[in-house]
Amino acid sequence: MVMVEFSMFPVDKGESLSKYVARILKVIEQSKISYCINPMGTVMEGEWDEVMELIKRCHQELEKDCNRISTSIKIDYRKGNAPRMNAKIRSVEEKIGKSLRKG
Repeated sequence: MVMVEFSMFPVDKGESLSKYVARILKVIEQSKISYCINPMGTVMEGEWDEVMELIKRCHQELEKDCNRISTSIKIDYRKGNAPRMNAKIRSVEEKIGKSLRKG
C-alpha cells in the first residue's frame, strides 16, 4: 500500500491554473482510489500500480493541450493493506489531545 502526495500543473498556461487542477481532479474522482486535496496538492492511497497509473492518466489529461507540465511526487510505501491517510491524522490528534484545524 502506498500513500502518495503529488502536484501537477502546466507551466506554460499563465498564473491561474485552477481549471487544469480541476481537470486532474475529475480524472482522480472517476477512479476508485482514496484521495484528499489540500492547497498544495493531492494525497492518494492505494496499491502502487493503481496509484502510478492514475498519475499517468492525470498527466495524459494535461498533455492534450499543455506543452510543459511540472509534476512533484512524494511516496510513502508501507507493507500491508490498512488505510493510513485518516489514521495518521487521528494518531497525532490523540497525542495532542484535540482535533486539528482542517482547511
